[in-house]
Amino acid sequence: MILLSAVLQQFMPIIGGVYDARILLLPLCFLCISVTLNPAGMLFIAYICGFIWDAQHVLLPEPENAAYTQPVESLPFGYSIILYAMMGMLMLSIQPLFRQGKWHYSALVTGLAIFLYLTIEYLLIFFVRGRWSFTEPTLLKIIFTSLFTMAASPLVYWFLFKLADSCHYIISYEGLKRKRRYSID
Repeated sequence: MILLSAVLQQFMPIIGGVYDARILLLPLCFLCISVTLNPAGMLFIAYICGFIWDAQHVLLPEPENAAYTQPVESLPFGYSIILYAMMGMLMLSIQPLFRQGKWHYSALVTGLAIFLYLTIEYLLIFFVRGRWSFTEPTLLKIIFTSLFTMAASPLVYWFLFKLADSCHYIISYEGLKRKRRYSID
């Protein structure tokens, strides 16, 4: 699912009329998967997703006349792994609600996690560049990207449940099962 979302992310269009917002499919799949895992599994998936995300987005040009210099305009390779781990910890904090079958809370926290991820990423970029340029269109782009990604999360959760059913894997433990009451008369 992660590899499929990484490939599909390359074909996801920018929604031009709404501050160039988009659906972030790879982070969305990571967040939906991370709420179903234990902390060790989530950190492993965070490492894989962060590595893939950076491999797709951090392209460093060849430095001129220097062996170890890095351009100031980009973030170093590997920063996304830490941000993905932070998003995953946020999702793990609501795992008890998810296991009760209240996946809609996970969908809301997905939007919050994407908002925090993008805000921290923009702040890191501004810090590395050495100039502050956090404008209203940037904030609106972050907000609409978070909202569009959050709106797509029920579809990813549905796909995740169908995939788990086909593999005979149980995601949630107590909320989706009906409790039977037996009375002894």
